[in-house]
Amino acid sequence: MPGKIARIALIGYRGSGKSTIAKILAGRLGFKLFELDRLIDERAGEKIPEIVAKFGWEKFRQLETELLAELVSRENAVLDLGGGVVEKEENRKLIRDHCRVVWLKARAQVLMDRIKDSSHRPSLTGKSLVDEVPEVLTRREPFYQALSHLTLDTGKMSPEQAVEEIIQRLGLSGPSS
Repeated sequence: MPGKIARIALIGYRGSGKSTIAKILAGRLGFKLFELDRLIDERAGEKIPEIVAKFGWEKFRQLETELLAELVSRENAVLDLGGGVVEKEENRKLIRDHCRVVWLKARAQVLMDRIKDSSHRPSLTGKSLVDEVPEVLTRREPFYQALSHLTLDTGKMSPEQAVEEIIQRLGLSGPSS
């Protein structure tokens, strides 16, 4: 289909709604969904907390970059990217060069409320959520902003509203169009 965007990458801090919105968006567009964190778990044969505990964040980030390099060549794909993927310049270049990027954001308190019971990702800093989330957001937000073609505040809309906004603002259409 002429003019159809082949890859949409969703970026943002954990708890911003990337996974939920990516699933709905991929379904609406008839695109394949690629969840980077889930694929890392599968490839490593372990969950992210175990990878980080055994090998450290550096090994996890290496796996993340290897998989991202594979995913950015996929056609008709929605990429649900981990929150920290933007911290490596190599990853930012891959994302920037190959994807239309949607930054899903929310206020720090909204993010903390959403992730407080999550055990899928270990602490990034060893600090409490109250200290960690604002600190990490401050570091990552310039990267998210620089990469994004579209920014949505998911603290102010439902996942379905976010999907509608992405489709409309990026000029996308579903599989029957």
